[in-house]
Amino acid sequence: GENLSTQEFSLALFSQNMIDYLNMHSIESINIFGYSMGGYVALHVAKLFPERIKKIITLGTKFDWSKEATLQEIKMLNPEIIETKIPHFAAKLKNEHTQDWKEVMQKTARLMTEMAEGKKLFDKDFAAIQHQVLIGIGDADKMVSIKESKNIVHLLPHATLEILEGVQHPIDSIESETIAIYIKKAFA
Repeated sequence: GENLSTQEFSLALFSQNMIDYLNMHSIESINIFGYSMGGYVALHVAKLFPERIKKIITLGTKFDWSKEATLQEIKMLNPEIIETKIPHFAAKLKNEHTQDWKEVMQKTARLMTEMAEGKKLFDKDFAAIQHQVLIGIGDADKMVSIKESKNIVHLLPHATLEILEGVQHPIDSIESETIAIYIKKAFA
């Protein structure tokens, strides 16, 4: 297919990307750990292709894609403001991305807008997912609320909630051992 970096981000694109990966590596079905948007994509794939996914573990996944909540998020994705107010973060982003970080940020903002406008999973979709799901949320996460995580756990037929003490949203702020223990516990 077309190079991922040249396409607009979408839930459908990320989900297809996951299925393509499984097909390319001849993986019939798999357990998925999805951080942030990765958890949302895993749930979307579970809804579309239930037989391809075993257990799902999420961490810091945003579920509230209401217009109000999304506008707040998008405000934080302004490359010019980041460059001016947090230059060290801008430098870090430039270093970490193979494509232009500003473009990645703008594509992410457009993806979020699409989700707020309805290209997302709805309550009935979550209710239809029969997989075992562990929803993890850090109690210091400023992007995702414990409340929205609890709401999803109530919708998913086979889900449990794990609140991780002192864990913030940025994955590089989380000790890798904390993540490893959390994932291992889910398969215990």
